[in-house]
Amino acid sequence: MDGTLDHTMIRVADLEESLDWYQTHLEYEEKDRYEGDGFTIVYLGPEEMHEEGAMLELTHNEGEEPEVGDAWGHIAVRVPEGELEDYYQQLMDEGVDDYRDPESCGGRYAFVKDPDGHEIELVQRDPDEGARWSLDHTMIRVEDADEALGFWTRKFGYDEVGRWEADTFANYFVEPTDAAPEAMSVELTYNYDGRSYEFGDAWGHLCVRVDDLAEDWDQLMTREADDYRDPESNDNMYAFTKDPDGHEIELIERDLEADSLFPF
Repeated sequence: MDGTLDHTMIRVADLEESLDWYQTHLEYEEKDRYEGDGFTIVYLGPEEMHEEGAMLELTHNEGEEPEVGDAWGHIAVRVPEGELEDYYQQLMDEGVDDYRDPESCGGRYAFVKDPDGHEIELVQRDPDEGARWSLDHTMIRVEDADEALGFWTRKFGYDEVGRWEADTFANYFVEPTDAAPEAMSVELTYNYDGRSYEFGDAWGHLCVRVDDLAEDWDQLMTREADDYRDPESNDNMYAFTKDPDGHEIELIERDLEADSLFPF
């Protein structure tokens, strides 16, 4: 199994507004687009994306107004080390809403929101570790930290590469073994108070790139992953499992040299 995180999918109410927001403020470019019956999918990412860098997938379903829940937390994008305040101020000057500025976050990070209310964290990274504004991680909330870590380490063979334990919560970071510095990771947030979470429908899924869809799906089934949407039910083009908390995870084979990034 390749294991590289290929993309994070979010749903948007107004595709053109969202495209303008990400292309203007995060300097993303359109990597590919698929027009379906009543829906549109667009892949976005920085111009100078690394081959292991993750894309952002915008999905627009005609006539729907997605609702943001709290089972998904945020995506994080990279800005150069020591320049957090400058880039946050740039976003403010461009008219982005002031949500959580660097000062309120101890000068270590900051947050903004896109037009649909998806939270976007700004994190400081060495410029050699991924293009500016590239996806650094996607944060999801889990109800059992041990179970969630076991899922990613046993089912997908990921490594725990970092953790932060505070008085009321803990953050755990997981990613594939030997992942490139430019690759996206998953942040698991566990709150100690035993709360449960609502999904809403504004967040869709994480996507993991695999070498052989059928073979890697069979391996997941051997490891007792959730048989949610198997390859056969999706014309052997992709498949979906779920983590213990119900976050959807897509599996896809990806030919980065193909004319289209879509397998269908």
